[in-house]
Amino acid sequence: MHKIKIIIIGFLTVMISCTTDFEETNTNPNTTNVGQIKASGMFEPLLYNGGNFWLNYTWYWNNELVQFTAFTGGTTRQEHRYFISDANWQSVWNAYSRYGNNVTHMYDLSVEQEDRSLEAIAMTLKVLYMSNLTDMFGDIPYSEAFNARKANGTTKPKFESQKEVYEQMFEDLNTANAIYATNPVFEKPSLDGMYGGSMDKWRKFNNSLYLRLLMRVSGRPEMNAGTKISEILNNPSLYPIFTSNADNATVVFSGNDPYRSQFADTNEGTLTSSGRKLTEQLIKMTVIKDINDEQTYVDPRLPIIGKKNPSLSTNPNNIWKGTIAGVSEQNQSAADRGSSWLNTAVLARVNAPATFMDYAEVQFILAEASLKGLIPGGPTEAKQYYENAVTASVQKWAEYGQFSETPVTITDSDITELLQSDLASWDKATNTAELIGNQKYLALFWIGMEAYHEYRRTGYPVLTVGDGAIFNDYILPTRFAYPTTTLATNSKNAQEAIDRMGPNTMKTPVWWSKQAISGGN
Repeated sequence: MHKIKIIIIGFLTVMISCTTDFEETNTNPNTTNVGQIKASGMFEPLLYNGGNFWLNYTWYWNNELVQFTAFTGGTTRQEHRYFISDANWQSVWNAYSRYGNNVTHMYDLSVEQEDRSLEAIAMTLKVLYMSNLTDMFGDIPYSEAFNARKANGTTKPKFESQKEVYEQMFEDLNTANAIYATNPVFEKPSLDGMYGGSMDKWRKFNNSLYLRLLMRVSGRPEMNAGTKISEILNNPSLYPIFTSNADNATVVFSGNDPYRSQFADTNEGTLTSSGRKLTEQLIKMTVIKDINDEQTYVDPRLPIIGKKNPSLSTNPNNIWKGTIAGVSEQNQSAADRGSSWLNTAVLARVNAPATFMDYAEVQFILAEASLKGLIPGGPTEAKQYYENAVTASVQKWAEYGQFSETPVTITDSDITELLQSDLASWDKATNTAELIGNQKYLALFWIGMEAYHEYRRTGYPVLTVGDGAIFNDYILPTRFAYPTTTLATNSKNAQEAIDRMGPNTMKTPVWWSKQAISGGN
C-alpha cells in the first residue's frame, strides 16, 4: 500500500504540474509525449479524485446555492447570500477544466495504446466533467479544448454554443456506447473502485448519463429529446441503462490511505456545526407539522443525512429546525439558533462513497418524460416511475443508516408510509410535475451540482430568497461568469460567446434553463 501511495502521489504531482485550466494548458502545453504514460495510470486518480471532487462541490457549492444548507456560522463564507467572486469563478472553471484536460489526455493515450476499454471510459468521463462545465458557465470550448499538445492544436480554442456542446457530448456518448458493446477487456479491474472493470456497468452509466443530458435539454424542441429517450427505452440491448441501485455510479473508497473520502479527516465543526446548517427549505420538505406546530412525520432519509441540534438550550423541544438560506447578517444569529446539522457520522466516514449518478435519478427522468408526453405512458406510467424513484432513493440512503450515531433502520413499510404521506403521495398531489421536481431535488442530495442544475431547468422546488442575498440583487445565480483570466487570454472567442448568451454576469441564464426558454424565474 505504501508503494501504491507513492506511485499515486507522484503521478498526481505530474498531473497537477502539467495540466490545469484552459489558459495554462494553452500557454504552457503539456509536452509529455503520448505513449510515455500508460492510459491505465491516469484512470485511477481520475476516478477517485473525481469522486472526491464531486463530494467537495456538493458540500461547498451545490448545497448552499439550492438551500440544502446555509453557512450561518459567521461571514467567512457567504455563498448562500450569493457572494461569489471572480476568484470563485476562476477556481470552478479551473477545476472542471483540469479534469476535462486530464481525461482528454487519457483518451489520447488509450487510442495510441489501443486500450479500447479506457477509450470508452475516457469519453464517458469527459462528458461527465464537461457537461458540468457547460452547465455552470454556458458556452465553452469543446471540440478544440485541451488540444494544444497536438501538432495542429490551438492555444485559443473557440467557444461553442451550449447547443453545439450538447450535440457533441451526445455524439461522444453514442461512440462510447458502441465501444462498450464490443466488450473490451479492462486490464486491471482492481483499479476500478466503481465497477471493478465491468464494461456492462460502465455502459449502463454512459447511457444513463445520456438520459440525464437529454432531459436537461428537453425544453428545447430542436434537440428532439423525447425521440432520443424513446429510442433508448425501446432498445435496451442497444442502450442498457441503470435498472437498480446495484448499477449506481458510486466510487467506493476502502478507507485505507490514499483511498479515503474527501471528508475523512473532517470534524463535525468544519463539516457542519460551525458553519453549514440544514435549512428551513429542507426541513419543510421532509417534516410534517400539525396545526399546533407539532412535528408528526419525518421523511425516513432525514435522520440519515441530518442530525438534530443536540443543544437543549437552543433546541429545547428536540425538533428538526432549519436555518434561513440567505438570511441577513443582523438576523443570522436568531435564525441559526437550534438549527439541525449534517450527519457527520454518515457523511464524513473515511470510506463514505461518492456518487456521480444513481438509479433513482433515471426513474425520475422517465417519470417526467412520461408525464410530459416525451415518451408514451402518460400519468399512469409516470406514477410508477416516480414511486420507483422515491423507493430507490430511500433504499440507497437506508444502507447508510447503520453508521448514524443512533442507527437508523428503514423498512418497506416506512417507504410505503412515505409514498402515502402528504410529502410524497402522487394521488394527493395537486401538481405532479412539481412533486416529481421536489422529490428529485431531495434524491439528488449529495450528488455533485445536480440539484442546482435541475433547479434552473425546472424551477423546483420553489425557493425563498432570503433578505440577506444582496450580492446578486436577490437573484439566485443563473450561471457562473467567465473569470477575468479567461477573458484576457482568449478574449476574442470568449467575447463571441458573451455576445451570443448575454452579459457576463450571474444573471444571464444558460440556454437550456427554464428562464432562458420561457422567461420564468
